[in-house]
Amino acid sequence: MRGGMALRLYTALWRLALPLVLARLYWRGRTQPAYRQRIGERLVWNAGRKGEDEARTSKADIWIHAVSVGEVQAAEPLIRRLLESEPARTILVTTTTPTGAERLRALFGERVAHHYTPFDLQSLMARFVEHVAPRLVIIMETEIWPNMLAVLEQRGIPVALVNARLSERSARGYARLARLTRPTLARFALIAAQAPADAERFVALGAPRERVQVMGSLKFDLVQPEDLATRAAAMRCLWGAERPVWIAASTHEGEEIQVLQAHRRLLEHRPDALLVLVPRHPERFDAVAALIARQGLAFARRSQERAVAPGESVCLGDSMGELTCFLAAGDLAFIGGSLVPRGGHNPLEAAASGIPVLLGPHTFNFAAIARMLYEAGAAERVEDGEALTRSLIDLLDDAERRDCLGARGREVVERNRGALERLLAALAPWIMPSAI
Repeated sequence: MRGGMALRLYTALWRLALPLVLARLYWRGRTQPAYRQRIGERLVWNAGRKGEDEARTSKADIWIHAVSVGEVQAAEPLIRRLLESEPARTILVTTTTPTGAERLRALFGERVAHHYTPFDLQSLMARFVEHVAPRLVIIMETEIWPNMLAVLEQRGIPVALVNARLSERSARGYARLARLTRPTLARFALIAAQAPADAERFVALGAPRERVQVMGSLKFDLVQPEDLATRAAAMRCLWGAERPVWIAASTHEGEEIQVLQAHRRLLEHRPDALLVLVPRHPERFDAVAALIARQGLAFARRSQERAVAPGESVCLGDSMGELTCFLAAGDLAFIGGSLVPRGGHNPLEAAASGIPVLLGPHTFNFAAIARMLYEAGAAERVEDGEALTRSLIDLLDDAERRDCLGARGREVVERNRGALERLLAALAPWIMPSAI
């Protein structure tokens, strides 16, 4: 087996870490009980049976691994096309987070099976793969699990890494583990990279060049709900139809305080302005609510399902699956994870909604997309909280400029659609009905 010694060391470290990983799940379960549920799935205790709280490991033609909400959202158009092209095809999606599982269920209900991803130990992966018996495995974006790939290679099951991205920082980290990274990347039958820079990094780390193709980002092929405009109009009525509204989407710890301070400064200029603040992680909703209160700002919680009062200047977006609606109902959006060094989150949902996009300096997770938006004049970069305030004031005072930036964002999305068709063509040898 290629890279055998490095893989054995990796496996030994995983075994040592497993008690800590389980303890962390139980710890996170204090605030998010779903992390304590269905743990047996991660240990593949449920193979071949179905208990009260466990989803039985069932067979599937295609296994798609998507870590959390963002990856599930990116996989949505691919899953829909796979189901439409062959209705009898069975698809299993694995996630590592409960929020990813919830998003999958909201999108597909019972049409797509869900299972939590087993821990990356060969014994667990082997048992899981034996019961699922997929003909093809599709991994979303950046998930490179050495034992998973080794087990699939042993069984002759092709694996495609799709919508693949690799930042310079991540590439440097993988390069330090070259003895493990190089043979692991060589196990992919296809790496469908988002951009040429991503492709070159994968090749430099050891991926066979002939298996790496640049296909663009599936995130441009996002599908917006048919009733989005109606839902957005109703949401705007709850917020106050005449109020200027900005969305702070997918924010992180250390970032909300900058957003709230920027909003306080904005209120001095536009006292009727409303901030819709949407933390990235649901387990932080209560902590962010407490932070808003400490800032002395009156606020409503979306989970209360009531109208925002005129005297309330913040709406905490503590619901699931509504960010697309929030963005469609807002006047502009700041995309979180970018004022703190988390690498930023996907700005394309906001761009597709036709509203201006504000991004902090840390966008390495979406560097190519951010560059496209900047070059098209569809987004602005804000270096810190004070720069955020200035951009908010300028844009909320200038409806014509907002419309212009928003229209350019829509154009970027439309112009770059097509990654899905290219990906389906590359996957054709494995997904044609005769192959499945």
